[in-house]
Amino acid sequence: MKTETELKELVKQKYGEIAAQDKTVNQSSCCGAGGCSAEVYNIMSDEYSDLKGYNPDADLGLGCGLPTEFAKIKKGNTVIDLGSGAGNDCFVARALTGESGKIIGIDFTEQMVAKARANAEKLGYNNVEFRFGDIEQMPVTANVADVVVSNCVLNLVPNKYNVLKEVYRVLKPGGHFSISDIVLEGELPTQLKQAAEMYAGCVSGAIQKQVYLELIEATGFKNITIQKEKNIMVPDDILINYISKAEIETLRNSNLGIYSITVYAEKPSEEKSSCCTPGSGCC
Repeated sequence: MKTETELKELVKQKYGEIAAQDKTVNQSSCCGAGGCSAEVYNIMSDEYSDLKGYNPDADLGLGCGLPTEFAKIKKGNTVIDLGSGAGNDCFVARALTGESGKIIGIDFTEQMVAKARANAEKLGYNNVEFRFGDIEQMPVTANVADVVVSNCVLNLVPNKYNVLKEVYRVLKPGGHFSISDIVLEGELPTQLKQAAEMYAGCVSGAIQKQVYLELIEATGFKNITIQKEKNIMVPDDILINYISKAEIETLRNSNLGIYSITVYAEKPSEEKSSCCTPGSGCC
């Protein structure tokens, strides 16, 4: 398997290519940038077009959920979107925060940041900004966000715990996140685990569902809730590039489950001071 640095460079290259492609091309493959499916398969993404703030120029069809729909975003909130791509979730979040809110999108692919900034410029949004940076080391100060959202991005990061620690750092006490991601129950075949295209396609970088939830808890988050879950079926004409027909049949009859989940969790509020004295009236 590739090193963490090599995997991140792979993702950066693939998503740089995707930024230059049409949405219909992205949806016709498991990985966005390759032609590994003979037909158009929208195997992971949910339909955004009914959500207020949706902008088709910013929708590359690469998500696996609708985290902004579940994120309890309020007017005036500061929202950070991890792996913001062309800006889709940021613009939906902006419709919820209004002009008094602030939206920060972070992406480590230069082409995506440029595309998102161009979309924001066309829309005339001066409270939406896009920053180039690694979500393991966010270019954001601590305790600044009311809400963090992310759509099918953590599975592209080798060290997910580092990202979760950063999410905890940038959230205000009492803030929360809503993140959509791909997780597994059961084991992927070795050929799929080792395929670079399947990693960039958000499959082989996914971890076990229970481990994913345990990482969130270990980071310090509370009130962890799965807001939505759906089964992901990878089409045979994608799988056949990596495993045989017999292996596909075995896979279909195995206990493997590939799921898109949207998870909500809260950063605890600061505890009240324990320095109260009897009769002070502060407790």
